[in-house]
Amino acid sequence: MPGVGSGRDHAFMQRALQLARHGASRGEVPVGALLVRGEEVLAEAWNRPIGESDPSAHAEMLALCGAARRLGNYRVLDSTLYVTMEPCVMCAGAIVHARVARVVYGAPDERWGGCGSVLDVLAPGRWNHDVQIRSGLMAEECAALLREFFQARRTRRKAPCAPGFDATGESGQDGSGVSGHDA
Repeated sequence: MPGVGSGRDHAFMQRALQLARHGASRGEVPVGALLVRGEEVLAEAWNRPIGESDPSAHAEMLALCGAARRLGNYRVLDSTLYVTMEPCVMCAGAIVHARVARVVYGAPDERWGGCGSVLDVLAPGRWNHDVQIRSGLMAEECAALLREFFQARRTRRKAPCAPGFDATGESGQDGSGVSGHDA
């Protein structure tokens, strides 16, 4: 449900945005996430599929795994996941399995969203555990960060580059200029 969110929600979403910016500075799609129980941050992460060569290394997944390791339990009951972009289907499934109580996200994901934009994996009554959703918190700031990232990426790709190198200056393995960093 779209909503304004509390001051507490805004503070945690600000932190998620910082994490997203950190990921962007490393060439990752700028998504940040943190898992909170009470006032305690259990884990925080940014997207790392490119750097980790792992398609499951989404910010949400890394935060869930970090919290589970910290607690010694895959269930992170009574927790809230703050994330700058709507979780995908994979992340939504993990959210259910981890028994997260609440998800607060910023920008919708019209291509891959698993919480209502494309599919609604977390729809009430679907599983043995319902997750409360709050969408649209600081949506414009979250969406702007994503737009800026992809605009910069498109600009870099259009820039002329030396033979054998892509627009980021990285050499492809076969000298073709393709570095395998397409996301």
